[in-house]
Amino acid sequence: MQDHSTTFMPPDADLERIGRRGLIVGIAAAAVLVAGAFATGNQQQFFRSYLTAFTYVLAGGMGCLGFWLVHLLSRGQWGVMIRRILEAGAKTIPLLGILFIPVLFGLHSLYEWSHKDVVAADPILRHKAAYLNETGFLIRGLGYFVLLTGLAFVLTSLSRREDETGDPAVSHRMQAIAGPGLIAYFILLSLAAVDWMMSLTPHWFSTIYGFLYVISMGVTGLGFVILMARWLGPEGKKAVPFQDRHYHDYGKLLFATATIWAYFQASQLIIIWSGNLPEETPWYVTRLHTNWKWITIAVVVLNWALPFFLLLSRDRKRRVTRLAPIAALLMVAHWLDIHWLIAPAFSPSGITFHWLDFVAPVALGGIWFWYFTLQLRKRPVVPVHGPYLKEALEVSHAH
Repeated sequence: MQDHSTTFMPPDADLERIGRRGLIVGIAAAAVLVAGAFATGNQQQFFRSYLTAFTYVLAGGMGCLGFWLVHLLSRGQWGVMIRRILEAGAKTIPLLGILFIPVLFGLHSLYEWSHKDVVAADPILRHKAAYLNETGFLIRGLGYFVLLTGLAFVLTSLSRREDETGDPAVSHRMQAIAGPGLIAYFILLSLAAVDWMMSLTPHWFSTIYGFLYVISMGVTGLGFVILMARWLGPEGKKAVPFQDRHYHDYGKLLFATATIWAYFQASQLIIIWSGNLPEETPWYVTRLHTNWKWITIAVVVLNWALPFFLLLSRDRKRRVTRLAPIAALLMVAHWLDIHWLIAPAFSPSGITFHWLDFVAPVALGGIWFWYFTLQLRKRPVVPVHGPYLKEALEVSHAH
């Protein structure tokens, strides 16, 4: 097989420039975020906005790791051209672990189960105290990041060895790891969603909540990958020889992932609504019978209905200039989805948006994007000895 290790190097100067801009914007927004919290004396709002931004930005790295695992397991051509983007996103998980630290400082501002007097007066919280407690929250949070960082580290090391040796046994080993790795990925991140988001309303529970959040991560992560493919491909910096058929695959994946998200959202609503249990329905009553219902409608329209009809078009999926705006729309829509999941826990009577809600994702997103570009610059932007690289590079004449 031809050695592409020097042919497909990333546009280093361009990546460095946009990464530096992301860092500058991120640091400036972080300064405004912190200054705004202390200037207004509203540290509770700071932690609420930070938690929303963190759980959203987390989807960038974790979404990339998830699709990388799916690609390694399936060994499909669809993932060959974007594998370096997925790898670079997965390698940002240690940074995400660092960005999680402020959430720990905001524990008492965010979670009512962290107050001993509240727990002592509430029989339901006392029953859940064996799981919902500060020590368990800290240990589990550390465990999520350590285990997922370890998984990404092992796969990255094997990927580097694959580049150096071209040994097919290395590819098969990565595939063997990807299967149990994907199971661990879903379990760990589902538990993380329970800890960080669902426990904001500790009397309420849903067995599918964590899975929904993982699917949401997939939509956000894939949207980001498509935007990077737009920038790196023939319509952008031409570092990667993307073809229309590649974008078509990513468009179909985006369509499928967004539809899966909608299916399980509807399933959760139908089951809870038909059960009509007093400990379950208040979560939806808040979001459907106050003016939060307008955000509920926006979440459904922007996260599924509009993208569903737009992505029915084969031509729109094959043309990255038309696909990229849909990917960007879904990324913004899933930030709104995260806000819809979190904010009503603090404001059940009606819609609330604070200016810190908009600054926080810019701060964390800018810093994360800078670190992502550092990882992407380290290696060729295609896996030089990856399975099916030759087939992925073949020019298709289909229209």
